[in-house]
Amino acid sequence: MNIKTASFYTLGCKLNFSETSTIARDLENEGFAKVDFETGADIYVINTCSVTDQADKKCRNIVRKALKYNPKAFVIVIGCYAQLKPNEITKIEGVSLVLGAQEKFNIKNYLKNGFENQETILRNEPIKNVKTFYPGFSLGDRTRSFFKVQDGCNYFCSFCTIPLARGKSRSGSVSETVAKAKEIGRSEIKEVVLTGVNIGDFGNGTNENFHQLIQKLDSVNGISRFRISSIEPDLLNNDIINFVSHSNKFTPHFHIPLQSGSDNLLKKMRRRYDTKLYEKRIKLIKGLMPNACIGVDVIVGFPGETEDEFNKTIDFLKSLPISYLHVFTYSERANTTAPRMDNLIPMEERRKRSKQLRILSLKLKLKFYNSNIGNINNVLLETHEDDFLIGFTENYVKVKIPFKEGILNTIQKVRIDSVNSSIEAFGTIST
Repeated sequence: MNIKTASFYTLGCKLNFSETSTIARDLENEGFAKVDFETGADIYVINTCSVTDQADKKCRNIVRKALKYNPKAFVIVIGCYAQLKPNEITKIEGVSLVLGAQEKFNIKNYLKNGFENQETILRNEPIKNVKTFYPGFSLGDRTRSFFKVQDGCNYFCSFCTIPLARGKSRSGSVSETVAKAKEIGRSEIKEVVLTGVNIGDFGNGTNENFHQLIQKLDSVNGISRFRISSIEPDLLNNDIINFVSHSNKFTPHFHIPLQSGSDNLLKKMRRRYDTKLYEKRIKLIKGLMPNACIGVDVIVGFPGETEDEFNKTIDFLKSLPISYLHVFTYSERANTTAPRMDNLIPMEERRKRSKQLRILSLKLKLKFYNSNIGNINNVLLETHEDDFLIGFTENYVKVKIPFKEGILNTIQKVRIDSVNSSIEAFGTIST
């Protein structure tokens, strides 16, 4: 085989990053040299997202950029967009190979006979046939790894295409997952972020569950700390919260999707909880871990979100001790039920409401950061920028400290001294 260089580009979530890194290592094991995107690689692998229409457009732009660096490149498109709209991708000029959810982990098999620009090849199994779980984790960042412990979702919320893109909920066993974590533990990685589509559903269909998994991970050598990425409130049970509160390695940082503060809209969204349960989860976390960081997902402009319903969301968010928001402007997705609902919200109004919530998020974050002034936290120092080292506390406060030689990628005790108007925290090493 003459062609030996490959480059990778990831759109979307942390789960995609873990999968891209795993695929890259597989190709490196086959003899491909991983190179920077701008180098002009022989192969480009673009891992796509399809949560919004913008993500689809971004895929097209990345394909064009790849071909600008090497007009003869063999361009492979994988990911959620490739599963949902494969035929649409085959019409993008320059795409050589489109692989669906099952096929993307077998890229090397499609390259064995060499590759050249020809008619676009499409391999895409119906999502109902996708049942195998492929574990993976990201490397390349010395500090942090995104560790895929679960894939797929059985929830079928009325606004979401992810079950159509990734299939049913599935995962490995606890023992298989811990074995992968031990691989990460033998690297320089200090922090592991557990990722998946619906990680609280780990072990679905078996006699194992997410609580059992994190208990086992807590004793894995070589990893200083774990973070739990987004977890559904109905699956974030008391056992998990109690365990994290006294864990050796799991950080007091939770990201819990809310989507709406209106119970009426939560039903229309087909969410599996109400505001009462959500509030109960938040209060338990803060009762056990007063300094915990809590991030919240919110969807704005869902069909039927009247001004009154939107104000319910704002009032509910203001009533909770949360730390920041991830705000999503609702967009219609094909093959979901939400676009067929009555009372669609004009896009201009959706954007206006999104702006309101983003301003609220900044206020919540500033309040949370200020509440940490004077605290001494363990900070994992990740990057060097100008005269500062930058890292995160266990409870996800981003802190800058004066540069000191030899402590990058180490955990230091840091006192948070101040927070500026740009919501930047500054600290000093505590002796």
